[in-house]
Amino acid sequence: MNIVLEANHINKYFKKPVLFHVLKDISFQIKKGEFASIMGKSGCGKSTLLYILSTMDTDYDGELYLNNQLVTNQDRDHLSYIRNKHIGFVFQFHYLLSEFSVLENVMLPAKKLAEKSYQEIEYDAFEKLKMLNIEHLAKKRASQVSGGEKQRIAIARALINNPSIIMGDEPTGNLDSHNAENVFNIFKKLSIEQGLSLLIVTHDDDFANKTDRIIQMADGKII
Repeated sequence: MNIVLEANHINKYFKKPVLFHVLKDISFQIKKGEFASIMGKSGCGKSTLLYILSTMDTDYDGELYLNNQLVTNQDRDHLSYIRNKHIGFVFQFHYLLSEFSVLENVMLPAKKLAEKSYQEIEYDAFEKLKMLNIEHLAKKRASQVSGGEKQRIAIARALINNPSIIMGDEPTGNLDSHNAENVFNIFKKLSIEQGLSLLIVTHDDDFANKTDRIIQMADGKII
């Protein structure tokens, strides 16, 4: 059984203005190829949890494992490397650089990782665009494509380093139902065909109900 991500007794406190226990004893696992969603009311700790799971927030108690390696208490450079290599991110806003071409945007995380030549990265980026049926947009500026296309480009960018897991924070939050459905179908296909694990924070019941598992949160706990 391949466990890609494991949270063990994660607790998080906000110290200011008063001590507040925001995440309470969170433990769960995500298996290889599993497509899970996190749901819960605003303020229940979903995004805070995602920041910890994605190694961006290191101020917590408990243990976090990625591919059975302990990532808790690793130094910042190592965490940055792990994050870039093993985790793909898709946010509610695409965060594309508008003056760059679509292809250049997709290449960015691989250039940062610097494990391949420019030509290889360019080839990989084009392959990712092809996989999502948007290779015809490669040379366009990111500012010239539609909202639904931007989110697909963001997914291609998240895939460029062949991560173990994709983490999404409301990736369909800004999309109409047609484009939201598209994004869901892309994720589903990635989970089935590529064995990719996905962990998506969402408010969208339709989206969550179609995932393999819903992790329901309330008041900082998994319920």
